Amino acid sequence: MTSVRPDGLLHVVRPGALTTVQDAGRTGWAHLGVGRAGALDAPAARLANRLVGNAPGAALLETTVTGCAVRPDRPVVAVVGGAGCRVSVDGRPVAWGAPVRVPAGAVLDVGPAVDGVRGYLAFAGGLVPEPVLGSRSADLLSGLGPAPLRAGDTLPLGQPAGEPPDGEGPVPWPGAPVELVLPLHPGPRHTWFTPAALRTLTTADYRVSPHSNRIGLRTEGPALERARDGELPSEGMVLGAVQVPPDGRPVVFLNDHPTTGGYPVVGVVAETALAGAAQAVPGTRVRFVVRT
Repeated sequence: MTSVRPDGLLHVVRPGALTTVQDAGRTGWAHLGVGRAGALDAPAARLANRLVGNAPGAALLETTVTGCAVRPDRPVVAVVGGAGCRVSVDGRPVAWGAPVRVPAGAVLDVGPAVDGVRGYLAFAGGLVPEPVLGSRSADLLSGLGPAPLRAGDTLPLGQPAGEPPDGEGPVPWPGAPVELVLPLHPGPRHTWFTPAALRTLTTADYRVSPHSNRIGLRTEGPALERARDGELPSEGMVLGAVQVPPDGRPVVFLNDHPTTGGYPVVGVVAETALAGAAQAVPGTRVRFVVRT
């Protein structure tokens, strides 16, 4: 990915609880200890980009729970999708989940999430901060990429490729899961747990913990009992790995996960199932279903 000449600036008026720049992620560097990052709800990010005429992996904003507010210094077409919320331009309500035209100097305000956790703001032309190792994504664990937004920050806007697609009609955006069903492939360290613990993992009532973040979806529920003591030497970790720390509650690794770790991994969740984890609000029931 090369540098792109900016075609305007996006001014941050209200950064929200946690708003970051994300794209398709920083792949191919795990052997050097660099994680993937990228939009947690990848399908929502791709759809938002499509609706403004961007490439699927163009950089956009990912909000967390409380939304954000921004002001472009040139007219721009934008889409707010992902978590459901109220959207306004200079205080006037506008459509959520569909392209809207934001005049130069107007404030695009994304309200708190009413359905889900993470919202996606795509702008025609994308955001074009300087890429790091081929990606513009912010990685909260490593600190690579743009820092989380703060009031007064500016972000460069790219040049739109053309007019956004027209005539698609209403687009069906997935809602937040009522129950998060995670298909689990056992291993590589499932033998570190008792047979009773493995039954508990697939039958107990786990819930999404409010301490979840971009690094991992933490769960609340019964602890998994170990069949052996001690800890592993640090070994490689992958997206979707279900690691079990000393408290015994499973943690599902998400995009900003560490690339190595010393707690046993009882199984791995398929990447295709992780978009729901990005939108599961605290308290959502989590069900692990074994796939062999």
